Amino acid sequence: MFKKILIANRGEIALRVIRAAREMGIGSVAVHSTADSDAMHVRMADESVCIGPPSSQQSYLSIPSIIAACEITGAEAIHPGYGFLSENAGFVQILEDHGLTFIGPTAEHIRIMGDKITAKDTMKALGVPCVPGSEGGVPTLADAQRIGEEVGYPVIIKATAGGGGKGMKVAQTAKDMERAFQTARAEGKSNFGNDEVYIEKYLTTPRHIEIQVFGDGKGRAVHLGERDCSLQRRHQKVFEEAPGPSITPEERARIGKVCSDAVANINYIGAGTIEFLYENGEFYFIEMNTRLQVEHPVTEGIFGVDLVREQINVAAGLPMSFQQEDLEINGHAIEVRINAEKLPNFSPCPGRITQYHAPGGLGVRMDSALYAGYTIPPYYDSLIGKLIVHGRHRAEALARLERSLSELIVDGVDTTVPLFHALLQEPDVQSGNYNIHWLEHWLETHMGES
Repeated sequence: MFKKILIANRGEIALRVIRAAREMGIGSVAVHSTADSDAMHVRMADESVCIGPPSSQQSYLSIPSIIAACEITGAEAIHPGYGFLSENAGFVQILEDHGLTFIGPTAEHIRIMGDKITAKDTMKALGVPCVPGSEGGVPTLADAQRIGEEVGYPVIIKATAGGGGKGMKVAQTAKDMERAFQTARAEGKSNFGNDEVYIEKYLTTPRHIEIQVFGDGKGRAVHLGERDCSLQRRHQKVFEEAPGPSITPEERARIGKVCSDAVANINYIGAGTIEFLYENGEFYFIEMNTRLQVEHPVTEGIFGVDLVREQINVAAGLPMSFQQEDLEINGHAIEVRINAEKLPNFSPCPGRITQYHAPGGLGVRMDSALYAGYTIPPYYDSLIGKLIVHGRHRAEALARLERSLSELIVDGVDTTVPLFHALLQEPDVQSGNYNIHWLEHWLETHMGES
């Protein structure tokens, strides 16, 4: 087992990894920018190293600085959290060249799944159902128009290297294709340095269902059920729950086995998430995230497992602590992502926290790096906390979430907490009757967002 690991991240996910390491008796090293000198992950780690100025490019994305921090502190392994370098195959390769262990998948698997066309082809070959669409990249507008006619409108044009909702445009009819195709290519080029796009059938009322998988890198893998992440704003998840309210036990077992078999066949190591659009009882693969997800706590809640501990164990060469038959769902869990943003425009709202109180009680977990007196810097993502609740069933989890939101105090900045208070009053949210377009339609009606 490792004696010391470095966490190449910040905020609540850095704290999450530090806590797991401490319970395992492993030393932790925090890295931070000058803007994060007083951040909670720096305070909680056993050691800390400043790796650069506020800019992410010069700090959290600076591979030489992170390697140097490992050398200075003697850290043997790096946990990337999510975001930043967590899905950077080149980073993983450099770590291997320096004799350091990456707590996550291999560079090859990150590379395969990081390119959406290669990922789709790989998954199709492994028996995972995919959305109808182009076979590979679409080089010209004429090709795009031909594929649009073959697949049938509406279609969605996606940047091959896209993510976070960027480089994705819908063509409702043939008349929309030229504008959507050119815009998706331009966004892919400006955001990811790659203007290649591909085309898929655009499903009209799908849910976003993702399957949590975990492999030991030696041909053994399990699935830990699904999460429903259908409540999204501009392709960004805001409300996640497990199990999915629309998924039957038979569907769960079927798609779960397809996914666990797929990752076992490629000797995948660590945590991964296979994401699907789900409509009319059918699953359609959209992408695989080769890292820990922001919403992993809901899976931990219903299965009673520590996914970060498991990541560390298998990275150190130890076996997984569970097999498929050990994994039984217990109750229902929901997570809401709380951002420092001003409604109704969702504009970032950095600033000083004058008062902070986390909710508590049975079945309540608050993953946050906030404290009274802390100043949220303007340089990074606006996520400031994740409120996770667990109940014996969905109705109890919803009631617990409403109660917990009422207990939460974050003064000094605006947050998205009022959004969740409002959503919990909606009959569709109470019943679980929503799809990936529901929230944006609701925001247009209730907050005037378009």
